[in-house]
Formats: sequence, C-alpha cells, structure tokens
Amino acid sequence: MDAFDLIVIGAGPGGYIAAERAGAMGKKVLIIEKEQLGGVCTNWGCIPTKSLLNSAKQYVHAQEADKFGVHIEKARFELSEAMEWKNEVVQTLRDGIQFLMKKNSVTVEFGEAEVTDAHHVKVNDTVYAGDCIMIAAGSSPAVPPIPGAEQKHVLTSKEILSIDAVPKKLAVIGGGVIGMEFASFFSSVGSEVHVVEMLDEILPLTDKEFAKLMRREMKQVKFHLGCRVEKIDEKQVHFTNKKGKAESIEADTVLMSVGRRPNVQGFENIGLDIDGGRIVVDERMRTNIPSIYAVGDVNGTSLLAHSASRMGEVAVANMFGDGDTMRYHAVPWAVYTQPEAAGCGLTEQDAEKEGRKVLTASMQMRANGRFLAEHGKRAGGLCKVVVDAETKVLLGVHLLGAVSSEMIYGAAAMIEAELRVKDIKEIIFPHPSVSEIIRDTIWELKE
Repeated sequence: MDAFDLIVIGAGPGGYIAAERAGAMGKKVLIIEKEQLGGVCTNWGCIPTKSLLNSAKQYVHAQEADKFGVHIEKARFELSEAMEWKNEVVQTLRDGIQFLMKKNSVTVEFGEAEVTDAHHVKVNDTVYAGDCIMIAAGSSPAVPPIPGAEQKHVLTSKEILSIDAVPKKLAVIGGGVIGMEFASFFSSVGSEVHVVEMLDEILPLTDKEFAKLMRREMKQVKFHLGCRVEKIDEKQVHFTNKKGKAESIEADTVLMSVGRRPNVQGFENIGLDIDGGRIVVDERMRTNIPSIYAVGDVNGTSLLAHSASRMGEVAVANMFGDGDTMRYHAVPWAVYTQPEAAGCGLTEQDAEKEGRKVLTASMQMRANGRFLAEHGKRAGGLCKVVVDAETKVLLGVHLLGAVSSEMIYGAAAMIEAELRVKDIKEIIFPHPSVSEIIRDTIWELKE
C-alpha cells in the first residue's frame, strides 16, 4: 500500500495550493481530483467568468471609445469567439497547475475519493494511506425546490458557461456575487436581463449605499427586489413581490444563482462533525478527527477562492510547520461587474450590529485624477472607509468603480496590520493612481 504524508481530496484553489506548499517542504503528497485540476474556480467559476467579463468590457469600451477620440465602426460581439478565448485561458491555467504539481513532486490521481477511515482513502479501487488527510471538496450550486427548476432552459453557473447563443431574455434568480456578474456580462452583450432577489437588496456583503449605487450604474438590468419566485414555466418566471402581488417576467433562459452548498456527501460516515451542511473546523482548519483537516467551501466559513488557498496554507503549517491560524477579519472580496465593487473588513452596518462606535467618510471616485482621466465625470464610483472612533484603527474599506478588485489588497494589508488613521496618512501612494482615493478618503474623516 502506497503511503503519503498528506492526501488531498480536491484540486481546487484550497487543495492544489496546499499540495504545492507541502510538496515544496519535501513531503510526499497525493492529490485526488474527480474532474479537472483547478476545481470550480479554474474551470467553472472565477477564471472563465472573468474571461467572459473581460470580453464584455472590451465590447463596451469599443462602443464608448469615441468620447476618448477613438472611433471604432460597427463593433460587434461574437459569443463563440469569446468562449474560445475563455477555454484557452482555462486550459492554460490547468496546464500550469499540472506543472506545479510535477515541480513539487505531487502525485496526481483522477477519480472519486472515498475516505474509509482517519488514515486511508480509496480511489479507483486502490487504497492509499496518509498521515494526514485534507478534504478540499468544494461546493456545488444550490438549486431550491422551485416548480419548473428542472427544465432544460434553467441553468446553474456551470451550465451557462457553455451556452452557444446570447439569450434574448435572461432571468437571474439571485442577486449575489455570481448572479450579478452574469447579469453584468449578458446585459453588456445584448440580453434583456432581469434579476429577481428575495432580499430587499443585492450583494449582501456590501455596504447598503454601495449596493444601491451598483444598481443605479447597471442601467441595462431590471431589478425585482424583495420578490419570491413561485414557479418557472417554459417562457416565464412567476414571483410574488414584497406587497404580495403576483408578477411574472418573460425569459428564454433562467440562471439559478441562489448560493452554493458545501460538498459533504461521502464524508458523513467516518465520524466527522458535520453541522448545518458543512464540515466543522477550528481556526487551524482541524476537524474533530486529529488527522483530518477541511479547507475551502466544504467548511462553509468563507466561500471565496483566496480564502480556500489561505486555509490550505494554514492547514499545511499546522501539519508540518510552525503552526498558523486563519483570520477572517481582513479577507477581501470583489465583484467583477461593470463597475467593479470590492471590500474588506466591516461595513458601517456590521459595526453598528457589533455595537462599535465608528467614524466614516466617503469620496466620489471622479474626484480622483486618474479615474476622471480614464472614465469621465459621468462614471459612478465611491470609496468609503470605516474607522474605530476611539482607537482610530481602520476597520473597513469599500470601493465601487473600475479596478476596485486590484486595489482592495492594500486595504486588506492595512486592516490586517491594524493601521491607524495616522499611519495611513503617512503612506505615500503613487500619483496619479486610482488607489489614492483610499488615502484621500481617510483625510476626509472628521476626527
């Protein structure tokens, strides 16, 4: 029987990063994947959606280029070519992950993994022994029991990445990150898009002010908030609005985007603590079984690719290194819509719920020279900072506008380091850069 220091189940951003780190430490590692290296993120999530969104942004830029003195005649969007670009990007990254596994002497096995006990995993009729086992099985799209949800024109975020034509009328059920990104993409390339959201606002992670501004900026999308979907038929989505009145919208394609569920199936019978459909872990990614760790979506604590990668590193550090803990207060997030949104730390509403006294300040993105030069004074955007009123420590930064996703890491570093207002004011930002908006907003605080 082959024996390994670590057996990783799932080759998504949590699993393959953990395997890479452990392999680099000289550990004997086996990684098992039932579909494709890279998991959902590389194949049916983060990467393909961003590839398509970039195509849509290029199309929109071509249509609007004349205001910058660039004239493009008859710009058109070809979905098939955008899909080819998406597929090329995905395959290149898959190959890159394969190279990383080989470089770090990680054994790769494709197949369905079965954990038989605390130290053994079976795949393709072969049983492997491992000093440690890491479950990084990810999550799957949630499909609520809505009558008609089983129809062929009702797709999840996975199937919609392979469609061969732009829908004429698309209904997106769910106004979270995934739903909003697809709404942004398809509305940019010609679909009539409706978003039906059960809550009173989209993007629950964001500051309420930002969610409202996002809806205002996405002028081509029609939003139906506080609405409960009752059924889906061949041509319409039927829902009840917040006043209890029945309404419907026409749709030839429906995207079911109401969240994701951890993939805990197959792990219930080995004594793991599974609560609320997720594998319970501590801050060191340990389960209740000492040799088994669980990282990424499967533990339900932070369903983000970069959170999964960090969890994988934390787990490996506790297996073979000096130990580490997962800290969630400075995990950044981003929404790659047009315009982008990103944030890190507490919103003003979060702080109020915790009973904190805070100071806040906001600044329009168009007050920034670089942003104005590249997007114009009509482009919407906002930066907001949240600071502890007593200690003056930065608690949260929230951004709406182009390149927000590229700037938020700086805010994450500031929050992780517990920088004070005084500290941030002393940091020199490059000029002109959109990132200066964070420092300028800090200077707007009324202390």
